[in-house]
Amino acid sequence: MKLNLKMTLLTDTIFGNGLSIPGGEDSSVLCDQEGFPYYKGGSFKGIFREELENLMSWSPEYAIDIEEKLGISGSDEDVEGKIRFSDFMIPSNIKKLVRENIDNSEDVLDSFTYLRTFTKLNDEGMASKGSLRNYRCIKAGVTFTSQITCFDSDKEWIEEVLGLIKWVGTMRNRGFGKVKIVVVE
Repeated sequence: MKLNLKMTLLTDTIFGNGLSIPGGEDSSVLCDQEGFPYYKGGSFKGIFREELENLMSWSPEYAIDIEEKLGISGSDEDVEGKIRFSDFMIPSNIKKLVRENIDNSEDVLDSFTYLRTFTKLNDEGMASKGSLRNYRCIKAGVTFTSQITCFDSDKEWIEEVLGLIKWVGTMRNRGFGKVKIVVVE
């Protein structure tokens, strides 16, 4: 079965791509060739795994073989019964509207993101020398869609775990990446 997911960003979020632009961005956002930001299914799977482990430690009635259902951490091995996560993408109807009005990837990216500046403060409350950082952030309110492929028998506990996921992306411990995830029909 396929569970269709909708993830709405409740706060600004950083889906870091691991790259920086010297003199511009210290952390850029993961985006496709057209400039649309997205979140990797594999990254989401890691957050899902973490919350599943939490659920199992809090509620002993959930005795799920994590390796059977999610595979070995860090492995892409295709195993029968393994749950599959697709990337979280901007919905196709939104992409279509954007493409009708914007014709280059930089402007597409700018329509969903902005550059945010951070600095470290010293003991006197002044900016520490050399601490200025620029991060590309996805704006709060942006919605992404994804799918989880699983057995029908897994649906109940998967929805339970999805309800536990409140934060995704980079800098979650600093208030970035608060999300609401719902299963849609």
